[in-house]
Amino acid sequence: MKGLFDDKGKLLGSASNPIQIWKEKDCVEQSSTDIWHAVCTAVKSACLLANVGAEDVLGLGFTATCSLVAVGADGSPVSVSWNGDSRRDIIVWMDHRAADQAGRINSQNSVALQFYGGGVYPEMQVPKLLWVKENLQESWSMVSRWMDLGNWLTYRATGDDTRSLSHMEQWRESVSRDMDGADEDFWVEIGLEDLYNGSNKKIGHDVAFPGHPLGSGLTPASAKELGLLPGTPVGISLIDAYAGGIGVMESVPDEDFKSDMSDEEAICHRMVLVCGTSTCHMAVSKNKLFIPGVWGPFWSVMIPEFWLTECGQSATGALLDYVVQNHVAAPLLANQAASQSVSIYELMNKILLSMSHEQNMPFLSALSQDTHVLPDFHGNRSPVADPKSKGVICGLTLDTSEKQLALIYLATIQGIAYGTRHIVDHCNAHGHKIDTLLACGGLAKNSLYIQEHADITGCKIILPRENESVLLGAAILGAVAAKKFSGVHDAMKALNAAGKVVRPSSDPRVKKYHEAKYQIFRSLYDQQLSHRSTMVQALQ
Repeated sequence: MKGLFDDKGKLLGSASNPIQIWKEKDCVEQSSTDIWHAVCTAVKSACLLANVGAEDVLGLGFTATCSLVAVGADGSPVSVSWNGDSRRDIIVWMDHRAADQAGRINSQNSVALQFYGGGVYPEMQVPKLLWVKENLQESWSMVSRWMDLGNWLTYRATGDDTRSLSHMEQWRESVSRDMDGADEDFWVEIGLEDLYNGSNKKIGHDVAFPGHPLGSGLTPASAKELGLLPGTPVGISLIDAYAGGIGVMESVPDEDFKSDMSDEEAICHRMVLVCGTSTCHMAVSKNKLFIPGVWGPFWSVMIPEFWLTECGQSATGALLDYVVQNHVAAPLLANQAASQSVSIYELMNKILLSMSHEQNMPFLSALSQDTHVLPDFHGNRSPVADPKSKGVICGLTLDTSEKQLALIYLATIQGIAYGTRHIVDHCNAHGHKIDTLLACGGLAKNSLYIQEHADITGCKIILPRENESVLLGAAILGAVAAKKFSGVHDAMKALNAAGKVVRPSSDPRVKKYHEAKYQIFRSLYDQQLSHRSTMVQALQ
């Protein structure tokens, strides 16, 4: 998806183009060629919709998922797939093929692992690199560069191989700041020393802050493909969630600026939720905060000169889709929603409101009193960092009605929100002072989803004026590269803008109810660990 913004941070036009994805068990793959063509089409469409000519585009920023691209010596794609299809040259962020490699890396107990909450997760790129080395030796020997997808896009656009401080590159800045030699030792310990040897070309050597201008801007060839002018400035990229962070973190109402706190202190009280297929939770601090089970601290990876704490839930929007689409009542509800020109989720929100009135409930959330959900259907990324964790739905009956589906949907939203509360509480227990959430992404458009998160976490939630905050973050990178602002933080303060503010319910009954359900939520994982241990013993 591409968006075009003016110098006030207002979206003028946006466009998206579908991309292909291959899913086989734990393997999820994409094509860099397909993605580049989609980007080119979307850029041209966005400019056309906004009625903006190429000469009016002052700068360009790229953002992408934290996916791993295999690049050959001549820039051609190299297969990362079991079937050898060269189109499939990207291991997508959600891919869990490297669970075994992650476990073995964690068993090394390297000092570098403290920057990953004590251990890497299968979604990270280092275990995926080790997986390719161990399973696809021909591909491993053919790869000239391993790149984060965002870095590959800027490399494709400018020919400049300078990297962002992404997951694969950032520990050079984080670890090396006070642990000389820990970075090189880490690669040797896990069996990937051949990537580190020499000039580090395969995993990048030169890194720069977000928005740093690359090369001479767009090359003539890429400019032609994108429909833009050669030399158009291109900024160092960011992972999509980080771009959402800089697109929303300064989106606070005017009254919040009147605080006695300095800007540097105030921003450290906020956590950004980029809510889409998964949810990424990000908070910054001026000091290093090592938190068990949480990624980071990563230095300057999102906002220069700040340490980033990164948490996440691997399936949120994807989980709601799964729960709803696999219920027998889904087709009927989908037809009803289509006839009313609303989404199936908007329709279920209406059904729940009606049910709460019909059953004379004290508040809508109480409908789920007999239904509890542990949302770890794709593992738990944060804060317990357990990729083996499984989802739980407690309270099922033989009821197959639309109302029963709506109840499961509500309980799933609440389960996701309890997961966010767990993350916030865990971060605050280890040095953060988070009291405000800023939410963006597709799920942020769901009023029930946002209100449940406010009630359950006890935090006010600020929604940005421009919901496409990831796109705005990419635009900020382009604006900084074009020298329109002195840096990322100045651009954020100028281009971020607040929209609606959602506050927790003041009803003490709501707080008491969610406190009880939260304790049940926490117990579901504890029970799972007990069950897992019991079954391991039974199979010995």
